[in-house]
Amino acid sequence: MNWKFLTEISQLEVVRQASENRDVLIFKHSTTCSISQLAKLRLEDQWEENIIPDVFYLDVKRDRNVSSHIADSFGVHHESPQVLIIRKGECIYDASHFDISVEEIKETLEYHGHR
Repeated sequence: MNWKFLTEISQLEVVRQASENRDVLIFKHSTTCSISQLAKLRLEDQWEENIIPDVFYLDVKRDRNVSSHIADSFGVHHESPQVLIIRKGECIYDASHFDISVEEIKETLEYHGHR
């Protein structure tokens, strides 16, 4: 995966702006959690680059304030690991832990008319 690292709250404006023209995925990862590591590996193994060009990675241990701001901004509970799909500034999908599935992400994008 071509991760773009999300380390500052100010970057969320970049995410919102990018999501006006194309879908954006945020992966919230805990480097000390085995479930999170497994979710990351599954994403990386099954990901196709053409699914979504903008894929952001957030280390929740290092950047907890950014993670909390994401939860508040997009109206989701803070979880880790967690995947969010952002479209037009809104979270249209979120999944956490063992519910994270590339196949489900693809289905969500198709259902919502991925561009």
